[in-house]
Amino acid sequence: MILAERAARIEAEALAARATAVHSSADAMITRLKLEIEKLRRELYGARSERKARLLDQLEMQLEDLEANATEDELAAEAAALQTQTVRSFERRRPSRKPFPEHLPRERVVIVAPENCPCCGSTKLSKLGEDITETLEVIPRQWKVIQTVREKFSCRQCETITQPPAPFHVTPRGFAGPNLLAMVLFEKFGQHQPLNRQSERYAREGIDLSLSTLADQVGACAAVLRPLHALIEQHVLAADRLHGDDTTVPILAKGKTTTGRAWVYVRDDRPFGGPAPPAALFHASRDRSGDHPERHLKQFTGILQADAYAGYNRLYHPDRKPGPVTEALCWSHARRKFFVLADIAANARRGKTAPPISPIAFEAVKRIDLLFDIERDINGLPTEERLAIRSERSAPLVAELEEWIRDERAKLSRHAPTAQAIDYMLRRWEGFSRFLADGRICLTNNAAERALRGLALGRKSWLFAGSERGAERAAVMYTLIGTAKLNDVDPQAWLADVLARIADTPQSQLTNLLPWNWKAQSARLAA
Repeated sequence: MILAERAARIEAEALAARATAVHSSADAMITRLKLEIEKLRRELYGARSERKARLLDQLEMQLEDLEANATEDELAAEAAALQTQTVRSFERRRPSRKPFPEHLPRERVVIVAPENCPCCGSTKLSKLGEDITETLEVIPRQWKVIQTVREKFSCRQCETITQPPAPFHVTPRGFAGPNLLAMVLFEKFGQHQPLNRQSERYAREGIDLSLSTLADQVGACAAVLRPLHALIEQHVLAADRLHGDDTTVPILAKGKTTTGRAWVYVRDDRPFGGPAPPAALFHASRDRSGDHPERHLKQFTGILQADAYAGYNRLYHPDRKPGPVTEALCWSHARRKFFVLADIAANARRGKTAPPISPIAFEAVKRIDLLFDIERDINGLPTEERLAIRSERSAPLVAELEEWIRDERAKLSRHAPTAQAIDYMLRRWEGFSRFLADGRICLTNNAAERALRGLALGRKSWLFAGSERGAERAAVMYTLIGTAKLNDVDPQAWLADVLARIADTPQSQLTNLLPWNWKAQSARLAA
């Protein structure tokens, strides 16, 4: 009876574990399918609201936990099924695995075959074929010391001693190779890992690189790479249209931090089919004075796509020398003010304290989204085609929107939140509607906001810049890394190659090291 009861209990536990595994697997599959559906909707219809982006992030985090739970429950069900003969094991259905990339090296490990037949003991075995099981593995980071030997020779006739020159190092009497320097730079400015954390990680790997040593290397690399920064700056400011934006950067001061600013100007002609490669130019300052963009864009006279920051106003003045900058405002900023008042999901989270949803703001978001739908259809088309489609499809919608919001504004108090969102647009309507007259202008300033996204995330890791010079040095590296990313170039590989070659590259040929030229040259060499 005890044995029977024990067997029944084991069987019940196995059934319960199997049911739990089935339930966890179903939850993971449902969440995965929801995520795929939302991604497909986003590709087909575009991001109609900020809620879509939040929903995707939420689903991805939820899927991560559910997949881990399902795997744990599957293993528990398998272990429980081994203890009973009546309950079969559960195997979860997983998505089909993609083949490993062809460029990865293959290491062939052959398991020694038996010399005798395990059935009869005969040695007359003939090979029928083989089965290959591929396992993805990683080799831990390897450190090595490269010894460059320079032999000395003495001339027996004139007694002159000759010797090849020493290898180039970024720092005088340096010791770090270009790959190591590129890794340190990319970890600090691309992955936002401060030098003290890098130093601790290297120490755990048996390499003693102090914080001061790493900082010395970073300063030397920034000085060596400044000519490339100057070339990128020249390329960016030669554009007909720029995206401009800024974000806060805490800068260390006496006993506290001050709120500095990081400025970015992005040249991206791809939306209207321009041939020029994209690039991002960063600057840093201790405050948000309008003197900074005026200095950054001193020789620029094209179109500036930005928000309604008053510091740009001097750039738009008709008497500006060498000429006024044309203002083009961002519809995403205008839409966001309405969206906050019409965000049903946010109101549901706030509960009883949530303000009522504004039907006017909700309608404004719907009308603005129609313009975004048109822009997604014409993205990448030549300037003339974009302008023709906008004249046919967008211009009537903009005229209707202006007439509607003016009528609605007349019914509202000036203190109403919706009235403030409407006034933000009506006071600057010329800047918002300028995209209808120029096919080069984008509807939004999202290119600049995307360039600043990494910096905004990195603030949580490095907390503040050590000084104003440190912030400007970071701006130089953000320019290089951001431009490499815009051109689909691996920043670390590019920096390593540039640091290895820049000393031997004449000043007139430095343009060959710019990311877009470097990428084309690498493609030709690979071919």
